[in-house]
Amino acid sequence: MTKNKILQTTLNDKVTLDGVGLHTGIPVQLTFKPAPEDSGFVFVRTDLNPNVRIPADIQFVANTDRGTNLEKDGVKIQTTEHVLASLVGMGVDNCIIELTSAESPIMDGSSKYFVEAIESVGIKKQKKNKEEYVVTELISYRDEVSGSEITLIPSDKYQVTTMVDFETKVLGTQNASIEGLEEFKDKIAPSRTFSFLHELEMLLENGLIKGGDLNNAIVYVDKPLSESNMDRLKEAFGKDNISVKPNGILDNLSLHFSNEAARHKLLDVIGDLALVGMPIRGKVFAHKPGHKVNADFSRKLSQIIKQERRHNAPKVDINAEPLMDTNDIIKMLPHRPPFLLVDKIFELSDHHVIGLKNVTMNEPFFVGHFPGAPVMPGVLQIEAMAQAGGVLLLNTVPDPENYLTLFMKMDNVKFKRPVKPGDTLIFKLDLISPIRRGICHMKGMIFANGNLMTEGELMAQIIKRN
Repeated sequence: MTKNKILQTTLNDKVTLDGVGLHTGIPVQLTFKPAPEDSGFVFVRTDLNPNVRIPADIQFVANTDRGTNLEKDGVKIQTTEHVLASLVGMGVDNCIIELTSAESPIMDGSSKYFVEAIESVGIKKQKKNKEEYVVTELISYRDEVSGSEITLIPSDKYQVTTMVDFETKVLGTQNASIEGLEEFKDKIAPSRTFSFLHELEMLLENGLIKGGDLNNAIVYVDKPLSESNMDRLKEAFGKDNISVKPNGILDNLSLHFSNEAARHKLLDVIGDLALVGMPIRGKVFAHKPGHKVNADFSRKLSQIIKQERRHNAPKVDINAEPLMDTNDIIKMLPHRPPFLLVDKIFELSDHHVIGLKNVTMNEPFFVGHFPGAPVMPGVLQIEAMAQAGGVLLLNTVPDPENYLTLFMKMDNVKFKRPVKPGDTLIFKLDLISPIRRGICHMKGMIFANGNLMTEGELMAQIIKRN
């Protein structure tokens, strides 16, 4: 993750659209509203009392049947992808999406009308910088059953390529790409959803697509259209006549692009990957994408982001003037060389501390600990981390020189990489729970060269010296 100098954005004002849900056929009103910084995208069911908020987050994806559908505490939001794609594609970071029903309006089956609504009120910059997930290595996911695969590689901006192959005569192999989100409005947003005739018949038989008509879905005719099926389609869509165009699609609409199907799949990818929860700086290659593989990939990426965020090395300018140097630390801690294992403190609050130790070849423990291949003993790494935590704990009393910090227990200690001479160790400790009765429960991590070296949970207590 990185916070760049680009500011977060939201809408200037609220804007409302009216439509129907594709599958439910229920009239629905959707309202985009400005949202505070760091809100992301949040759906709100305003038809319920009290209103129910469902963040656009992969953890709330309930299923991917005919769309990407969210659920929280039994409350559902159906068909989210076209709405989310419009927000991402227009560069909006924070937005509240109010709905008066369980399903987003299908409009014309694309993101076009959502984009126009966003444009009508405009976008404004906020005060906080935008956080992005910057891709530094290849990340991929493959669905072995369908053969669908999504790969994410480093790039200087968000780019997407989709490759689809339906292995039918009417709709074979198609590709679509955008080199940046600035292309979304014109090249991707107008691309409408589509279905094959055999799928359409199945959906009708199961009472779905109640809000469908020939103006919000392209129907590719992949099988002979019998007279009885023709009559059923006329009734379903309220049309007197239905026919098949020479290009193999039902009539009453014309394709916006020759590769509209691939472009719409790209639209879906952008909408579904919005569930990761932050903008992506990288290039996506999606082979035979669909809502299921999109969600599975988003879930994997979200886990990677959470893992990296949890183990992200703090940004410290080691050449800057520290908050506390060795002399200051000696005034607070009872330890003395050679057992004082913290050199500097850079940050100190009521809930966290960040410190530093330079590990040199002159450390006394290297004399006897693997002298032919010197490695800092793990117990001393924990002791050094605990001393930094002791600064956090002793900072809560007015006279720290009159107190001692004693270990109570250690849990979940893991040594990831060996610490060697020349390493500069950065200690980061955060409170797991508030300090009570002089007892401190902390999560501690040691970093070197941007890598997590050691981690563990520590519990300590301060007591009076006598």
